[in-house]
Amino acid sequence: MDTNKGRMTKDGIRIYEPADFDGMAKAGALAAMILDEIAGHVTPGQTTGELDRLITQMVADAGAISATIGYKGYQHASCISVNHVVCHGIPGDKVLKDGDILNIDVTVIVDGWYGDTSRMYVAGSVSRKAERLIDVTHAALMKGIAAAKPGNTFGDIGHAIQAYAESHRMSVVRDFCGHGLGRVFHAPPNVLHYGRAGTGAVLEEGMFFTIEPMINLGRPETKVLADDWTAVTRDKSLSAQFEHSVGITADGCEIFTTSPKGLFHPTYPA
Repeated sequence: MDTNKGRMTKDGIRIYEPADFDGMAKAGALAAMILDEIAGHVTPGQTTGELDRLITQMVADAGAISATIGYKGYQHASCISVNHVVCHGIPGDKVLKDGDILNIDVTVIVDGWYGDTSRMYVAGSVSRKAERLIDVTHAALMKGIAAAKPGNTFGDIGHAIQAYAESHRMSVVRDFCGHGLGRVFHAPPNVLHYGRAGTGAVLEEGMFFTIEPMINLGRPETKVLADDWTAVTRDKSLSAQFEHSVGITADGCEIFTTSPKGLFHPTYPA
């Protein structure tokens, strides 16, 4: 039985109530805190499996539930996507090398609410082209978030992201998108990171969803490896991603997954 309150739009998008923002904020804050805490462990010589073990422990220590362990058979508390891996990288024996860039994606459940966020990290030093990709991807996400307000459309969000990324001669991945969430992991709408302004469903106060653009230095095409999870760029170009969970407010949106320590965008050595 659906225990959610609120109403559904004609597009099947749930409109949550004002009190629900608190639940999403708590879940998002924990997911963001975990990504803050893992930052110091992202170093050359570290394995992605050890990073996931630490994240699993952090979720347990917080008394929360990992949304990804057991999801469609997945057995990890994070996805860790390195270099040309676009998303859904499986943690394991891979050892990080100096200069590797990686996205770590975590979703937790707190009191029934889902907090979903990902961000980029750098192991050691970073090349100029990788740094530029990370900067453009982060800025593209924030352009999309700036377009997330009542009266705008989901096409406005996608257009803002696409226009910015392509103005820097980078490409937007089409094969994966953001999604609605709340008391469920994935729900309508599909939040595309490309598109035409003024198209798609109209944003309303009380909508909860993720914005999570994946930007490639090369072409946008991807392929999924034989493990049925790991998506990579077909041309082996570097890929980056940032993700926030947001809720539409009366005059804009609330970001539920803001970094408590201000570490959402990685810092670089002088």
